[in-house]
Amino acid sequence: VILIVVSVCTASGAWNWLMDPETQKVSFFISFLNHTFFTIRCITLIGLFFAGIHRRVVAPSIIAARCQTVLAEYNTSCDDTGKLILKPRPHVQ
Repeated sequence: VILIVVSVCTASGAWNWLMDPETQKVSFFISFLNHTFFTIRCITLIGLFFAGIHRRVVAPSIIAARCQTVLAEYNTSCDDTGKLILKPRPHVQ
C-alpha cells in the first residue's frame, strides 16, 4: 500500500513538475527546489526501493498459498520460494 501511495504521489508531482513553464527557464537543481513535493516523493521512493519494499509485494505469497492448497491434496507442499516439499505418505491400515 505504501509503495502504491508513494508512486502515485511521485507521478502526480512529476506531472506538475513537467507542466510547469518555469521548469524550462531555470536550472535543473533550482527546478527541484521549486517543486519540493516532487523532490521529497522521489527521495522517499528511492529510499523505499533501497529498503527493499519491492521485494515485499504480496502477489508471490498469494500464489504460494494457492499452490500449497492444491498441493495439499497430493500430500505435498511448497515453500515461499516455490520449492516442492514432499511429505511422507500416510500409512493406510
